[in-house]
Amino acid sequence: MERPGECMALPARIGEAVRAIDGASLFAKLRRFAARLPFAEDVVAAYYCAMDSATPTYVRAVLLGAVTYFVLPADLLPDVLVGVGFTDDASVIAAAIAAVGRYLEPRHRASARAALERLAR
Repeated sequence: MERPGECMALPARIGEAVRAIDGASLFAKLRRFAARLPFAEDVVAAYYCAMDSATPTYVRAVLLGAVTYFVLPADLLPDVLVGVGFTDDASVIAAAIAAVGRYLEPRHRASARAALERLAR
């Protein structure tokens, strides 16, 4: 059950998540693992969509939650487990995109591809 004012606190919580998951931490992890991640573009596109001020607040919350799960070192399956380490991350990203993917615009995907190309150099 929600407490009074809890929904109103959502934008503040999103701001906290944005500060916690800055681009540097996301791209540092991607730099280490991008070659092995078939869903890397989805992660980065989700990040760019979440950072877009035109994206609705609830969509930003869903996407930031998924990107946060990807970036944080503690998760259900440790990322160092070969073959299965990123399956939980991929599932969380896929679920978030299934829920709010209609807000991912072509420009978010284009920015993601460009960022990943820069990382590959």
